[in-house]
Amino acid sequence: MVDKEVVLTPQGLKKIEDELEMLKTVKRREVAEKIKQAISFGDLSENSEYDEAKNEQAQVEERINKLENMLRKAVVIDEKNIKTDVVNVGAIVQVKDLEFDETIEYTIVGSTEADPYELKISNESPVGSALIGSKIGDIVEVQIPDGVTKYEVLKITR
Repeated sequence: MVDKEVVLTPQGLKKIEDELEMLKTVKRREVAEKIKQAISFGDLSENSEYDEAKNEQAQVEERINKLENMLRKAVVIDEKNIKTDVVNVGAIVQVKDLEFDETIEYTIVGSTEADPYELKISNESPVGSALIGSKIGDIVEVQIPDGVTKYEVLKITR
């Protein structure tokens, strides 16, 4: 199986690197201290604190491994290379929802960085994939659970 590349903006890369650093330097130490303290309670066979600390350690190590794998496969979008004539990953796109007559501004990011609450949508999402390749003035149709919605591309920036 071919590993899929992880598309990131420079901000997304920094966020992953910061989380990884925190997990390796701070969180690992905290969990090791919890394990040490739980061992001091004695009998490990019925020591819920020890079991809980070991589970937390496994979760931290799993997250570290996942972040390291992401970084190995990372392809960072150079903001200077983001074109403003066509929608692509890294672009900020202002669209008009033709059904509700409202204007929305999305940032198109890789799936790792997607955060709908911050209006960062994945290039793999229905809206993101429909917008990729469109130009100012294009009407884009997006298949959603309720049917089809239409967006008009108003502006593309970086």
